[in-house]
Amino acid sequence: MIERKIEVLEDMATKVSNRRSRRWLNDRLLIELVPRLHVEEIKGLFAPPPWGEELPVSAFCRTSAGEWDAFRSVDMDVEMKQSSTKQKKHVDRDELIALNAWHRIDRQTREAIKRNFLPDLLEIYEGRIRTFIEDTSGKDVLVLNVQDPFQRLLLHGVCEFYNVSSTTTTSVRYGKLWKTTTIKKRSGTGVPSRITLVSFLRMKKNGSQSQEHVVA
Repeated sequence: MIERKIEVLEDMATKVSNRRSRRWLNDRLLIELVPRLHVEEIKGLFAPPPWGEELPVSAFCRTSAGEWDAFRSVDMDVEMKQSSTKQKKHVDRDELIALNAWHRIDRQTREAIKRNFLPDLLEIYEGRIRTFIEDTSGKDVLVLNVQDPFQRLLLHGVCEFYNVSSTTTTSVRYGKLWKTTTIKKRSGTGVPSRITLVSFLRMKKNGSQSQEHVVA
């Protein structure tokens, strides 16, 4: 009977001229050609969900909704602005500490350091003093023998910057005067400034915030 229906529909499709009628007949012909589907076959046509079989719950779905709501509500622009603000405050705080340390140096020495800026020599002194301050072995005294008067003045300035005491004594060695500078930690000597003296002076000279010699 199905084959007979198909033959009749094919014959009618060739004779009908109306476009809408021909479309209806073609649809009917396709329906007759396709066998009836079982329930499982129909479900397969509409897979994946929501019509097909349920998929296992993902790890994201099992996570607390409140936690994901907080994550989805993050505004990246706001986060970047807050991060930039925190970084700026951090730099400003370090710069303030360095500024206070700079003002510990007496005015005459500050002028001498600025007038004849010797970064390489200052960095050598800073390295020795920073290592001395950070030393946890119990070493209380650092002795340096600096014979040049101007270089010794710079050394005393670096000591004031890092809040350590420095005293120069004179002795006779091989018939000549010999200068010895003794450096000691003070009760108020703390963690060295993250911004070194050389970095601070360069920042002020260039009028910009440079992280070239910032110690982590």
